[in-house]
Amino acid sequence: MSIAHGSVSAPAKSGAASVSKRLEELKLRVHRQLLERLDLVALSSLDSTQAEEHIRTTLQRLLQADSPDLSGLERERLIEEVGYEVFGLGPLEEFLKDGDISDILVNGPGAVYIERQGRLTLTDVKFRDEEHLMKVIDRIVSTVGRRLDRDAPMVDARLPDGSRVNAIVAPLAVRGPCLSIRRFGRDPYRIDNLLAFGALTPQMVRYLAAAIQGRLNMIISGGTGAGKTTLLNCLTSFISHQERVVTIEDSAELQLQQPHVVPLETRTPDLDGKGEITQRDLVRNALRMRPDRIIVGEARGAEALDMLQAMNTGHDGSLTTVHANSPRECLQRLEVMVLMAGYDLPVKAIRQQVGAAVNVLVQAARLTDGSRKIVRVSEIVGMESDQLQLQDIFEFVQTGVTPEGRVQGQFRASGLRSRYFDRLVAAGVKPEDILPGAGER
Repeated sequence: MSIAHGSVSAPAKSGAASVSKRLEELKLRVHRQLLERLDLVALSSLDSTQAEEHIRTTLQRLLQADSPDLSGLERERLIEEVGYEVFGLGPLEEFLKDGDISDILVNGPGAVYIERQGRLTLTDVKFRDEEHLMKVIDRIVSTVGRRLDRDAPMVDARLPDGSRVNAIVAPLAVRGPCLSIRRFGRDPYRIDNLLAFGALTPQMVRYLAAAIQGRLNMIISGGTGAGKTTLLNCLTSFISHQERVVTIEDSAELQLQQPHVVPLETRTPDLDGKGEITQRDLVRNALRMRPDRIIVGEARGAEALDMLQAMNTGHDGSLTTVHANSPRECLQRLEVMVLMAGYDLPVKAIRQQVGAAVNVLVQAARLTDGSRKIVRVSEIVGMESDQLQLQDIFEFVQTGVTPEGRVQGQFRASGLRSRYFDRLVAAGVKPEDILPGAGER
């Protein structure tokens, strides 16, 4: 009987499944034996390279004794996977080694998704059970002094490379523990990378660099996954190495290259509900630390009021990010966040405070094809009839979509002279870097 090309017979599928199950059982058995055999106290005195070599040698002996008939390829694969369980994040480790993957999303032990080039894909990777997944999550959160259990069922953390981690478990997660990892590579993106990706143009870079060097206060706004933190990290490269910079984040992600950086991180409450340190607490404390600039990773609450006051009291050149879909919406969200501070302030007074503090708004967006671009750069130019007035300096205009789904468009300069032209020139910025220009493709 003939079989159609490309099909797989039932016995073949059954045989493959049997081999996979046998190897998985072998991996578990060897892993248990390894933990019984290792002297963890002695291992802790070795550096990482020596420890890995010692464990690799032990694994080879265990596999030779347990399953001498294994092929060399199978043995190497098993040693690698057990190593991931001992040192890394188990099944997720192979994704962490892939620099093209931007997100790893685990929806319970049986569903692992990855995002590559803006596209989500379901993978074949699975955890053995919820206990296996929880061990991986615990390994992540314990390294940054956080906890995750039924009393504190959600947590933000980070990996050693700066990647952002969020985990949520029962009773909040109905279908098992969920883990989200937003990747930040070991070599952080630089402004040249954003230029190569087409996220902005050289003319826009010159303007933004001038704004940073001229100590304009800047807010980067955008939706989830728009690249706000990446852009913020890139723009900080234009800050002078002579300045003292204090960064404030819920989970430390920024990777500034300046030598005089003081990173601060919030703290969640303990089991008794005590000991919480919020971003607002840290912003207030930062004012007493003699910073030249304050960088808040993301303003999302009452700390926005303290940030605006810092911008208005000698900490020029401060930066933050805000979740918003347009510069105008960003201003509206700032008003709401200021009111969250608990003061009954008139809307006009809040807008005056924002107008005096914030100079530049940079709008980042993730387009339908997954690409990320700076779609608008605007300046606050004053108030008129109780409304803050904006002028666009640059914008990205989408003109269509290719048959393959790629967004087409061009960057355009408005041709308007920067309201802060004289201030920037006085700060030493070259006039040609901030003069209005023609549109750029």
